[in-house]
Amino acid sequence: MLKFLIVLVLIGIIASLTSSFFFMMKDEGSRHRTVNGLIVRVSLSALLLVLIGAAAVTGNLQLNAPPF
Repeated sequence: MLKFLIVLVLIGIIASLTSSFFFMMKDEGSRHRTVNGLIVRVSLSALLLVLIGAAAVTGNLQLNAPPF
């Protein structure tokens, strides 16, 4: 379930990124939709970090980093 939420949030981040780029090119600085897209993207990124941390703590996500 957490892996599905992580993928869903990643898709949301990409959608926010593309919509902000579109609004930046279309509006040319006359509206605040680009800033709102940035706020959404940062919020989704913070949520993604929380979900990855929760998945790692509960054991739903295995971290396979090489040992030092």
